[in-house]
Amino acid sequence: MKANKLRVIQDFEKVSTEIQEQIKLVYPEGFSQHLVTFTNKNNEIVYALPFETDEKIYMIRMSFKKAVQLIKDDTDYDDDGILKDDIREKYEDEHSDVEYLSENENYDDDF
Repeated sequence: MKANKLRVIQDFEKVSTEIQEQIKLVYPEGFSQHLVTFTNKNNEIVYALPFETDEKIYMIRMSFKKAVQLIKDDTDYDDDGILKDDIREKYEDEHSDVEYLSENENYDDDF
């Protein structure tokens, strides 16, 4: 993780569709088990899903409950909370030129 990148705290619904698709590729088995905590500028504990691009470090703000609900409500995921194979292939094709996706695969190791 590079210190000079812009850090963004944002809700999942507010990031672009392109970033949402890339997040799904990095977290094909759901988000809840990958949440991290940090303290915001108001000294409040925040739960978020980390995701890094070439320009930004996103902390996608969500509670555990919200993380589970997002996957339940998303038709890209099957009943077991796994990204559907056809959707994964589609997103992999659409984002095949995005190099930072492979860097995100072991993102949990940075925390």
